[in-house]
Amino acid sequence: MDRFLRAALLVAAAAALAFAAAQLREKHQEVSSTVDDIEGQVAALDPATRAAVLARLGLDSAKVVHERVGG
Repeated sequence: MDRFLRAALLVAAAAALAFAAAQLREKHQEVSSTVDDIEGQVAALDPATRAAVLARLGLDSAKVVHERVGG
């Protein structure tokens, strides 16, 4: 009985790990697709608009970092 319980727990743990790996792979593909879409949209902008968008993203990112640091 003890062996059966250990085997069942091992199978359940393996199934949980496989499920978690599948979920992680799915999320990674979703993020990669979103990044590709955003990069395509930014690349399609004219140079002046692209520069303005990137400058704004940089400022927004700097604000987030500054707030996290506690300033």
